[in-house]
Amino acid sequence: MPERPSYRELHLKLNQAREAAAAKRIRLLEPDSILADLLDLDYLVEDLIERLPAILQEIVPRDYRGQSPPKKSYERAILGSELFAFRWVSKGFGCRMYFKFALKEQDLWIVSLHRDRSK
Repeated sequence: MPERPSYRELHLKLNQAREAAAAKRIRLLEPDSILADLLDLDYLVEDLIERLPAILQEIVPRDYRGQSPPKKSYERAILGSELFAFRWVSKGFGCRMYFKFALKEQDLWIVSLHRDRSK
């Protein structure tokens, strides 16, 4: 059985995330935590909504850092949805970033978005 997610699958998921962000169908799984991480980056949620489509253009399938196969969420709002995690150097944020998301129906659910904390 081929390893999941494939390059093609990741490309598709990133495109779906970009489309949802462009349509402003963005949901925050844990708003307080995500807002605190955004403040650490000198970003407001309004900035994120406007800039997320461009930021998502920076991420490519080879930036994937999630599990194979993708882990499924245990959080009630996105229960059973696959989680896709990426790490990349962001021009938009001006630092190395970590982004984990899920797609449910037509919405992009942000699970984590913060400076990369890996050592």
